[in-house]
Amino acid sequence: MKAILTALLLTFCLNHTMAQATAPDTIPTKMGALIIQPVQHASLVLTVKGITIYADPSGADNYKGMTPPNIILITDIHGDHFDIKTIDAVKTASTILVVPQVVADKLPAADKEHLVILKNGSDVTESGITIGAIPMYNLPESATAMHTKGRGNGYVLTIGGKKVYISGDTQGIPEMRALKNIDIAFVCMNLPYTMDVKEAADAVLAFKPNIVYPYHYRGQGGLSDVNMFKSLVNTGDAKIDVRLRNWYPGK
Repeated sequence: MKAILTALLLTFCLNHTMAQATAPDTIPTKMGALIIQPVQHASLVLTVKGITIYADPSGADNYKGMTPPNIILITDIHGDHFDIKTIDAVKTASTILVVPQVVADKLPAADKEHLVILKNGSDVTESGITIGAIPMYNLPESATAMHTKGRGNGYVLTIGGKKVYISGDTQGIPEMRALKNIDIAFVCMNLPYTMDVKEAADAVLAFKPNIVYPYHYRGQGGLSDVNMFKSLVNTGDAKIDVRLRNWYPGK
């Protein structure tokens, strides 16, 4: 009987763990299938044609069993985006780090050999994937803002003809609203660090991505109302595919 109970408990725990995991999405591109794996908060993994990209990796245990990254993107210096312990744990000897200057300044000398520094408006092509850096900042602009213009990077990746936007920490800035032909967007919404749900929805309706994932939505008041975000976006444009995923397993 004890053995049976133990087996049942293990089965329950396994099923519970699997239920907490967020299944990946697959998007067709000219390079092949793009696999999108939400991880947590600001962290996600993109994989296409044997190339794996980690964006703002945080928590080494979250990446157990995952393919190591060919490229790591870091948007800013704050701890939920720049986690040096996780970077050290998941990178390989050939992993390329794409970062803003402020992050490069905090990296150890050992990482300099495989480092690409991008400022707002610049881009690089790695393994056939173009990575462009765009601004991410708070409004109104201020020298004392939590995110000042020019310090961190949002990123627009061109992957097999698809454009993928990763917002980083930002509000609905003009540079976001002016984006064109974005296929997939990851848009933040958490007060007081970035913007509220209404501002995020309004910005998304301005640049009209084909698919949008609300992510980075835990703030001082808890989790933002992503269902409201979806409702606001689809009331404004029913063609936008708003994908709600669990970025906070166990919460």
